[in-house]
Amino acid sequence: MIPTKRHHGHKGLTIMTWNIYFGADLTPLINTTPEEVPEAVTEVFNQVVQTDFPARAKAIAKQICLADPDLIGLQEVALWTVQSAASTQIISFLKTLLKELRRRGLYYGVIAVNKNFRNQLPSSTGDIVGLLDRDVILAKCHTPMMLSNIQEHHYQTNLVVPVGNEPFTILRGWSSVDIHLCHEKFRLVNTHLESESQDIRFAQAKELIKRAGDTNLPLVLIGDYNTNAEGTASPTYDMLIKKGFTDAWQVAGQGSGFTAAQARDLLNKVSTLSERIDLILYNKGFCVCRINTIGNKQRNRTPNGLWPSDHAGVVATLIL
Repeated sequence: MIPTKRHHGHKGLTIMTWNIYFGADLTPLINTTPEEVPEAVTEVFNQVVQTDFPARAKAIAKQICLADPDLIGLQEVALWTVQSAASTQIISFLKTLLKELRRRGLYYGVIAVNKNFRNQLPSSTGDIVGLLDRDVILAKCHTPMMLSNIQEHHYQTNLVVPVGNEPFTILRGWSSVDIHLCHEKFRLVNTHLESESQDIRFAQAKELIKRAGDTNLPLVLIGDYNTNAEGTASPTYDMLIKKGFTDAWQVAGQGSGFTAAQARDLLNKVSTLSERIDLILYNKGFCVCRINTIGNKQRNRTPNGLWPSDHAGVVATLIL
């Protein structure tokens, strides 16, 4: 077994959260007519090709290797499909990233997968392009951690937008796992809250606390909360803090901690990160040894100049 990290005689766990980006801006699909959908689909998928996830996966895997997290929460772990008359192409961000990690000698098990919104639409080239949004929890293999009570749920309140004159629900959710380590136990929760509606984001956060928080265990909440922790009007973030959660960055972070957002094509020459919306929160039973952002330096870019994601990742070592 791989021993967990020791700090001053206590056991520590390193936890990461990272939104790894669909690879495209999906907003061209919103408010389209049926006639406009194929061109919009082609525009979106061309950007997926341009942002080159296989190359980005190498950069992401390198950062994971350097951080060596025990537990990872990922968001926007896309599954793209392209169906033509002759074949079906599958682009699985999860399989690609796990393969890159294995090439570096890192082995992670897939603990929970939230299958959120999905759609299939025709492109202007005659193909059917599909997207499945997934949030994923990974755990390092061969460690003393014992995992139980794995949960995967969708929120009851979700944003609905028109696509091709049809209502489309941007389904989001949360997943969790109970971790038992060295006679201590806690619950890890991973989520990605709505970005386009403050009211819906707030409702989802309330539901998260009520449902995932229905336990006597200490909680660690990770994910993309789409609420600016450094903003002047961040009701979702403020509510989470008022509910008794501590922001790990406020305890041990240095610098801005900005995590969002790079340009949609990921080719901006200077980082445009200006908000801190990717969070690691906890409510009891922990102290923070260290926390830092990753994937946000010039040297982290791919050889063809792409940022690893439009978000930076966040890594914290928490002492139990």
